[in-house]
Amino acid sequence: MKRPSFSEGVLVALGAGLFSSVALTVIPYTVGLEWSMRALIAGLGLGYVVYLLHRSHGRTGRIVTLATWLLLAGLSWFLVVDPLLYLALHLVLIWLVRSLYHQPGPLAALLDLVLNLFALMAGLWAFVHADSIFMGVWTFFLIQAMFIGIPSLSNRSGATPEPQADEFELAYRSAETALRKLSRLQ
Repeated sequence: MKRPSFSEGVLVALGAGLFSSVALTVIPYTVGLEWSMRALIAGLGLGYVVYLLHRSHGRTGRIVTLATWLLLAGLSWFLVVDPLLYLALHLVLIWLVRSLYHQPGPLAALLDLVLNLFALMAGLWAFVHADSIFMGVWTFFLIQAMFIGIPSLSNRSGATPEPQADEFELAYRSAETALRKLSRLQ
């Protein structure tokens, strides 16, 4: 599976912005604005984490990562009162998942954290100045889409690493070699 692209990130941002606009138009009438904002933050965070896990090359630990995210998000729902702290916790969870599955090293993870903080500031700025949840969420996720541009310092030459053969291909070649050796013995 190839890395996510910026255009894919733009589509994710558009979808998140549209979903947020519709959700905050409908949901506050049933549960109130505060609970609606919490549900929106948790829902967008869950959706983005699932997207990140789906687009990652790593196959191990996905269920544990998702279960841990759900546990921490559920606990924060009831234990964290301040809305900005609640939002910050979800940003940290997104950053951890993206650092684990998409960033090659600690410096890249640190740059990703800076990108997260910049996305938060830009999203809040867009929300305040445009007075539009769509613009705030879209700006936030649009800046998040730039995580694909964080350079890998382990591969400074810019050349793409040699793709490794998958396990099936290695097993297939090993079996062919064994059959050839067996046929020569008879």
